[in-house]
Parts: sequence; C-alpha cells; structure tokens
Amino acid sequence: MLHTDLDPGSKKIKYILSGDGAGTIFQINDITGDIHAIKRLDREEKAEYTLTAQAVDWETNKPLEPPSEFIIKVQDINDNAPEFLNGPYHATVPEMSILGTSVTNVTATDADDPVYGNSAKLVYSILEGQPYFSIEPETAIIKTALPNMDREAKEEYLVVIQAKDMGGHSGGLSGTTTLTVTLTDVNDNPPKFAQSLYHFSVPEDVVLGTAIGRVKANDQDIGENAQSSYDIIDGDGTALFEITSDAQAQDGIIRLRKPLDFETKKSYTLKVEAANVHIDPRFSGRGPFKDTATVKIVVEDADEPPVFSSPTYLLEVHENAALNSVIGQVTARDPDITSSPIRFSIDRHTDLERQFNINADDGKITLATPLDRELSVWHNITIIATEIRNHSQISRVPVAIKVLDVNDNAPEFASEYEAFLCENGKPGQVIQTVSAMDKDDPKNGHYFLYSLLPEMVNNPNFTIKKNEDNSLSILAKHNGFNRQKQEVYLLPIIISDSGNPPLSSTSTLTIRVCGCSSDGVVQSCNVEAYVLPIGLSMGALIAILACIILLLVIVVLFVTLRRHKNEPLIIKDDEDVRENIIRYDDEGGGEEDTEAFDIATLQNPDGINGFLPPLLSLIFMVMHRKS
Repeated sequence: MLHTDLDPGSKKIKYILSGDGAGTIFQINDITGDIHAIKRLDREEKAEYTLTAQAVDWETNKPLEPPSEFIIKVQDINDNAPEFLNGPYHATVPEMSILGTSVTNVTATDADDPVYGNSAKLVYSILEGQPYFSIEPETAIIKTALPNMDREAKEEYLVVIQAKDMGGHSGGLSGTTTLTVTLTDVNDNPPKFAQSLYHFSVPEDVVLGTAIGRVKANDQDIGENAQSSYDIIDGDGTALFEITSDAQAQDGIIRLRKPLDFETKKSYTLKVEAANVHIDPRFSGRGPFKDTATVKIVVEDADEPPVFSSPTYLLEVHENAALNSVIGQVTARDPDITSSPIRFSIDRHTDLERQFNINADDGKITLATPLDRELSVWHNITIIATEIRNHSQISRVPVAIKVLDVNDNAPEFASEYEAFLCENGKPGQVIQTVSAMDKDDPKNGHYFLYSLLPEMVNNPNFTIKKNEDNSLSILAKHNGFNRQKQEVYLLPIIISDSGNPPLSSTSTLTIRVCGCSSDGVVQSCNVEAYVLPIGLSMGALIAILACIILLLVIVVLFVTLRRHKNEPLIIKDDEDVRENIIRYDDEGGGEEDTEAFDIATLQNPDGINGFLPPLLSLIFMVMHRKS
C-alpha cells in the first residue's frame, strides 16, 4: 500500500506505478495506492522486482511529489523437489573389499532458496541396495556395507538413492536416482582341473611337435587373474613330452618332443600342474593358487621304417685296395615286432661313378673301381635300407669313406727351375735353391733326400747341399765360367721320399752362364752378345739388314724397268724369223694362261742366254700384259 503525505482534500490525487512487472505482474489502485499481484509469482524465476511509485495530479498528471522507488522481494516456499542432474550413476569397486570401502558419491540440487528456511536442506538415504551399501546422509558418499562381497557370487548391484529437502522431515519434497555398482575381479580363486585323470593315445610314428592332447584348468576369475601356466612336474615321460599354455583357450597343450617306440615302452604317466600367473598377495592365505591332474598316454604300434645301428658311418680304405675288397659294413633292423628282413642298396645319385657296391643281404660295402687319394680324399654315399615285406618303409644313412694314402707318387721339383750362373761368380756361391713336392700325404710329413747321378757324383762344376727346410741349394765349385765355351749346363738331381718303400725320380736343372755386373745382376745370357756392335742389340741389327736389302731390291727393280722400256718389242730386220721361233709342246690355256711358258722369252730371245732374276721376269711379264 502506497500513501502520500499530501492533503487529499486540497487536490485530487492519482497514483501511478512503473518498473519491473508494472502492469503485467503488479497493478496499483490509482485512487487508494494499493498494489496487487495479478499473476502467480515464482521465486525461482525472479526473486525480486524494483518498482517506482509516484503521486500525480488527477487532471494534469503533473507530479505532486518526487517518485519513490521500492523493491518487492518474493518470499520462498518449498515448491521444488531435489533433482540428480547427472544420474543415473555407474561405479565400480573391487570384490572382497573391506567394510566401509568408498564406492562413489552423488549430488542432488534443489532450486529453492538455501538461505530461507529448510526448503533446500537435503538429506540422502538408500531406498534399495541394502544391506550391501550405505550412504552418508549429508555428503552422499556411498560405501560398502558388507565385507568380502564376491564377484563370482554376484557381480552387479542396483542401488536406489533418495534426496529429500526440509532436512528430511515430513512434508518435504524428494527426488531419486539409481546407482549401478559393478564388482571388479581380483585373483581370489585358484585354477581347478575339470577332471583329475586324462587319457590320450598316440601312434609311435607321430611327428615331433605334434599336439597329443589338451588339458584345462578352470578359473572362476576373469582376465589376467584367470591366466594359468602349465607344467609337467612328475612322471616317467618328462623327457619325451612337453606342455605349453594356450593364452586364448586358457588350456595346456601336450606335445611330443622326442620319438616314441612302441616296442620299448607302451605307455607313460604324467603329472601336470596348472598355476595362476598373477597372484594377489592379499589372498595368498586362501590356499595355493594351483592344481594338479594325472595324464596317461598310451603308445600305439605303427609300421616303422628300418633303423640303422648308427646314424652315420665312417669308413677308411687305402687307395691301393684291391677291387671287390670289403671296405666296411652297415647294419639295420626292423623295429616292429614282425621284424621284416632288410635289403640294402646304394643311392646312385650319391655314387654317380659307381665306385662302390653293397651286398643287398648283409650290408657289406665293396670297392668297384680303383681309388686315387690324390684325386679325391672323401667319398660320401647314401645307403638305403628297405623292408622286404613293405617296400614303402625305407631308411637312409650317410656313409663317409676316407681314402688313406699310400706311397704311390715319386717326388719331383715343385716348379720348372732355371738357374743363372754369373761368369764372374765365386766358388761356393749358391746358384739356385730348389724345393720338391710329393702328391702323397705321409702322416709325419714329407722328408726328401737329394743326390746327384752316380756318374756325376764327382761333378767338377757343381755340388749340392741339403737345407733344414727340406730344400736343396746348388753351389758352384769354381769360378771362371765362360759362356763362349759352354753356355748351358744340365744337372740331373735324384729326389727320393721317405715312404715305405721309398720312391724317387730324376729332375734336371738347367744352368745358364750369363754376363753379370760387378754386383751380380744378370745382364745377358746369349753368346751372340759378343759379336754385336757395342750399343746394338740383335733386334736392332736385324732391322738394319732388312732395310738394306729392301733398298737393293728397289734399285734393281728400277734399273730393270728402265732397261726393258727402251728395248723394242719387235724382231730385228736382219734376223731370220725362223731362227727366233722356239717350239713348245705345251698346250696353253688362252690369254689368261701365264704359267705354261715364259712370254718374255718369245719377246726377247736375246734374254734366253742372259741372266734375269725370277722376280724381275715376273714383273716384266705383268707389265707386258697391261700394255
């Protein structure tokens, strides 16, 4: 209610209102000044309004006094229920958690005035989800209300939470939401085999690494908490079998690691263990996180190929062994109970030259062709063993044959030696050092003996000396060698080995006498060097002589051509034609025939008795044909 201090009797007064909501929400009685709300107010939409009132003259609307501003505040009432804006909620908590473990917290809001009264004072409670969980009434923190909740028993819980205003008293408004709590897994369960005894059977000829069977230990946990490793911890087949873990299927795969033999052992018993990989120390007291089971494996008989007494054979034979002599023997047997007879043969792809044979019944290997250790020391062949009752059952074995050396090669010079002896050499000077070689290979190495031929033991020019390194030095006995007297000396040397019996050969060393400088450098070893001019070699002298001969030939050709060019080609008048006719009993071949007779003789009879070189005659004949 508004009222002015003016005397109402003096003037007629009218009240007017302006500001927030004037005319729409608030209306003023222009006579009495009473203000009324013409619409329902909502504090949550607008909590206060600022208005201006003024008294004006009724007739002229002129202000009678200054305007007055006032505020209308909307007083709150509890007309809004609490709301969970982020619901519904989801949370997780590890299984087996202790009592009072915090799960999560929720928050509700109330649009009412939190300052005025208890309209916005909230209290939280659980309507559904007990006795598993509890909630703090004021903070809304949800906690576990029971210890050791087991995920394997129940994994998910639905909790209904209520928020009530007015401090939770009667008459207050409330709102609810849901919280889904999921228990996460911990490793609190050991693996457990589905059965305590497993039976498997396997053929004895199964390939190594083949899976024989699978065993599985179940674990109620999930993820990595359910992972188990498998091991063979006991049994009579621990060396023959192995077990691996399949990470996908979470089972153990038993595989064969060594060959089986039905005739040797027909069954095996294994004790396998499954143990958790990831163990939680908090639950170690709940018992060992592993389990064991027994596996029985029965070996089934199979038709097996022959088995050699050795996986490889090494035989030795001397290279001078006689043909058809026995080198060695291989043996094989049928491991089956039936024990089929065996036939032996040689894989000829490994013996293309057919140097060996084998007895098909007893496996004795014989020599078919001569051997030569110097050509090939090793021969590698493959022997095939075949069951007579089942030709598909075959086995192969490698046989290495080493050819042993015998002394069948005489030693000889290691290379072609040619020695040079200086004319100005000194007595006792080493002319050449030679070494020998022997294709044989004695066990203690080579040792050579050198000697001169018996008729040359007292050689006046040279002598020999054996060196410690098995080589031989040739020495000059005197000086004053002269290549004009003797240019080349041949020195036969006998070389003997230390074999039993020893072999020897004679090798000849060629020794050339040469002219040398004062420091022993060879300059010339030819006798012709004495007759050559000083400073000219034999090649230069030959070139000079060739030039001289060529010049002489050119001069003779030139003179001859000039001579025949000035001579007439007709017969002289004072001579009788008949006297100049020469008879030939040859039959000519026409104009192209230039070999049946000498045409130059007919043209120049005077030249018959003269001297005309054959070369000049041929040139003259060719020129005549061209003219």
